[in-house]
Amino acid sequence: LQLMYSTKIIWKFYRTMSFNLVFVYGTLKRNQPNHNLLMNKENGAAKLINTGTTRQKYPLVIGSRYNIPYLLPAPGNGEHVQGEVYEVDNKMLGVLDILECHPEYYERKGRKPPTEQRPLPEQYFCTVQIDKIILQDSEEEIDCWIYLLFRYKPHMMELPFLKAYFSEGDPEKKYVAKYSREVIGKEYWSDVKIMESPSK
Repeated sequence: LQLMYSTKIIWKFYRTMSFNLVFVYGTLKRNQPNHNLLMNKENGAAKLINTGTTRQKYPLVIGSRYNIPYLLPAPGNGEHVQGEVYEVDNKMLGVLDILECHPEYYERKGRKPPTEQRPLPEQYFCTVQIDKIILQDSEEEIDCWIYLLFRYKPHMMELPFLKAYFSEGDPEKKYVAKYSREVIGKEYWSDVKIMESPSK
C-alpha cells in the first residue's frame, strides 16, 4: 500500500514538474549494456519509477548484425513487453534521443493527446496507437515515451517475439556494443530498416 501511494505521488510530481516518463525495454534496463548512460548524472537526471508492461502486445525482436533489440509498431502482435519506466529531465531525454538516433533510426513516440493538450509537434505522435504502460506494483496505467523502429523490413516480423530482453539471454544473439562494432555509422541500419532514398 505504501509503495502504491508513493508511486502515485511520483506520478503527480511528474505532471507538475514537466519531467518525461520513458519506457525502456532493451539495453537501457538495469544490468544491461547501456544502463550506465541513464545513471550518469552528467547526462541529466533519471529516476527509476517502477517496472512495467505494455498493456497491448507488441513485437520485441533482436535484429541486425549487432543483435540490437527493437520494438516494432505493430500492436496486437508479439507479447506484452516487460521493461522499466524512468522519469528523466529534458537533458537526459536529449541524450537518449542521441543514443537511439531519433528520429532517423528509432523514433520516440507517445500517445496522442487531445489537440488542446499537445505542446509538441505532430511528428512526435503517430497514427499507430501507442498504448499505456501498466506499472507492476500499483497496476496504474500511464503514458510514456517509447522508442520504436518504423519502416522496418518485412523479415523483422518473422523473428522470434520476446516478452523481455536480456543482452546475454541467447549466446547466439549477444548484443554488440557500439565500441566493438566494425561499422560505426548508418550502414548497418539497412539490416532492419527500409531506408529513404536521398532527395534528388
